[in-house]
Amino acid sequence: MAQTRYDQRVRVFVEVRGGPDDWQEAEDRFGRHGWPVRAHHPAGQGPLGDAVVPDPGSRVYEVEVRLFGIAKGCDQGAAERVRKAARAARLEAYVLRAEPLHRDRETRSRWRVVDARRRRRALRSPWRRYAAPWALARGAYDTGGLVTGPAGQALRLARAGHGARASEVAVRPLDGMWRDSRRRWPEEEGERRAFLAVAWALVTPVALVCAVHAGPAGRWLWGAGAAVGVAGAARAGRRLFPDGRVTGTVVVLAVSAFFTAGGLGLAGSDGWTPSDAFTTLLVVGVVSGLWLLVRQWTWGEWVTWAVPLVVTLLVSTFLAAGSVLHALYADALDLSSSDLDVPPVWQFLAALKLLSVLAYVLLVPAWWGVARHRHHFYATPGERSNVILHALVFVVILTFTGGFALDSAGRAAQRTKAAAARGEELPPYFGVEPSWTCVRTTTAPARIPGEGPALDPDRPYLLINVADGTAVLWDQITGEPLKLPANKAWLVPAEPGGGGCG
Repeated sequence: MAQTRYDQRVRVFVEVRGGPDDWQEAEDRFGRHGWPVRAHHPAGQGPLGDAVVPDPGSRVYEVEVRLFGIAKGCDQGAAERVRKAARAARLEAYVLRAEPLHRDRETRSRWRVVDARRRRRALRSPWRRYAAPWALARGAYDTGGLVTGPAGQALRLARAGHGARASEVAVRPLDGMWRDSRRRWPEEEGERRAFLAVAWALVTPVALVCAVHAGPAGRWLWGAGAAVGVAGAARAGRRLFPDGRVTGTVVVLAVSAFFTAGGLGLAGSDGWTPSDAFTTLLVVGVVSGLWLLVRQWTWGEWVTWAVPLVVTLLVSTFLAAGSVLHALYADALDLSSSDLDVPPVWQFLAALKLLSVLAYVLLVPAWWGVARHRHHFYATPGERSNVILHALVFVVILTFTGGFALDSAGRAAQRTKAAAARGEELPPYFGVEPSWTCVRTTTAPARIPGEGPALDPDRPYLLINVADGTAVLWDQITGEPLKLPANKAWLVPAEPGGGGCG
């Protein structure tokens, strides 16, 4: 399927050997990848001339390779793609030269076409002339056209084709750039410099937040990081505008100071914590990396990447919906999942907790997206290491999810048992809230049917849950569960810390 979206264009000169059949196969391959063939010449002729050894069995193609990613290194990325495409087609082809075709757009003012006659009539009116500027800005005289360019050119564009009625047409600006005499960067270059300025403006506040919460040795390290952030922000500010370096520096440093005040809590807020900063950076990095990866996928990669990943997530969600965490927690207490009878909302939250660990696993494909965007050699489409990464990611996902579930439920059960042994307040676990209770029976304890050790009404038990007419208790003395019919006893809350129920 031909690629219709791309970030960069690279002109690549490819020498294909083997004669007419191989030349036709090469042209088919170029077309299949969405790479237009601009020209082709016999070896030794064309733009490269005698730099290529003349050979009647060779032809030099001028191909425009279109690819995703940054401009830096896109020539290497294009050359690798052509080389791998030729290898996949079993063609003897060699990339002779690759040169980026950089086409950025200048930032131009936009103008709306207006009816000059109506505006002149309004200006002649003694009472409408005061409202004419407001009406012009609100679009009262617009005719529905739009032009772009400097002021003089915009007016000429609007009047082009009107002949003798050209004076009836005028323009009004939609932005204030036409008044500003300062030069501007091209569109994409300006966006890149603005992004770098914001990124550097965030370095100092994050470093200072970490320094405040760090020890004496860590403060020096994070303090040095803050100094680097200030220097980087100043440099990014100087490069923000083609003119007015001082203005750019002041703007970026002011933004950095604003972020610093918010991060340290100087603006009346609670401020940030290192964990907040780390989590935010992790989420932003993972989401950005995955977006950079997904936007480059072809249909074949959707099948090899997206389908297995979605299936894995669906399986994990299905298992979590059955409450893997609750089942493991119950098993650690010698109970069953039905004994807990957890509400669906807590099962859903447990499922989210189980899936949240995938954020760390997704660092691998997120980095792969960044590597592709930056044209790293090992991340080029068609590289054999892609298959290894696919298998590795899915194995790691399942391993991490299973290991997290076992560890989380096991530690929660151990905390519950330890708190019960000490007679302390019991920790909850996703909707399971054990509590101390005294058991009052309506008949002799020995005559009450149940499961577990013998009931002693004179001491408190841990009430796990009441489900399906059964009171599920935990005996901290024997370390075993005790189940009684709920209609044979009533439960009275007890204070933690020991004491009897007599």
